[in-house]
Amino acid sequence: VDVWLPETYSSEKKYAVLYMHDGQMLFDETTTWNKQEWMIDEVASKLMKEGVTKDFIVVGIHNIPKIRWQDLFPEKAMDFLSKEDKNAMYTEAAKNNFSTVLNGDEYLSFIVDELKPYIDNTYSVYTNKENTFVAGSSLGGLMSMYAVAEYPNIFAGAACVSTHWVGAAPKENNPLPKAILDYLEKNLPEVKSHKMYFDYGNKTLDQFYPQYAPRVDSIFKNEGYSDTNFKNLFFEGTNHSELSWQKRIDIPLTFLLKK
Repeated sequence: VDVWLPETYSSEKKYAVLYMHDGQMLFDETTTWNKQEWMIDEVASKLMKEGVTKDFIVVGIHNIPKIRWQDLFPEKAMDFLSKEDKNAMYTEAAKNNFSTVLNGDEYLSFIVDELKPYIDNTYSVYTNKENTFVAGSSLGGLMSMYAVAEYPNIFAGAACVSTHWVGAAPKENNPLPKAILDYLEKNLPEVKSHKMYFDYGNKTLDQFYPQYAPRVDSIFKNEGYSDTNFKNLFFEGTNHSELSWQKRIDIPLTFLLKK
């Protein structure tokens, strides 16, 4: 876990906290597998300096590449698959020697029950829900949505960037998107006290996402969410990469952490 503090960090004041998945991709392109980064430190510093957002720290939880899917997939969405679909999926996974031991609930429990108490005790931060947020991209976007749905009293909002509604590798007749969206519909965080940000492009892996936007919109709008607490933005011509996300991460940060 990496903890990033703004240059002007002082124990004399308190900070909001942004928990982010795929922590090793956030700060330093020289150490990442694809030589790209989110530039979250530069963007956050600029927003705070300009007085756009409240002061916050970033807690980056590294992924374990081998089991990233098992850790970041929203575990309870599996309950919304039909028995046939679930069996077919598990059979295919076994054929490909792919582990279907899901750890999403355990991963969230680690953040909420172990990591957050440590951060709260170690740094000068607000510990209340109103100042605790979560963000990520792709599967990390799904997990950010899942974090707020599962722990609505801990997180006030999420930034779900290039959300991987596909659930796994894109394929024909994939039952996972419907299961994930059905889960979301049944577990939507309370509208008066949460902010949810989603976005998507249409190049590389993002090309599979625009088809789900209308359903996402209707789920939130039907529950009374409006532009003030819900966004689902389309970025034409953008692909599935840190280079795309670094260019627009200021938008969800401002939306969630606006002064």
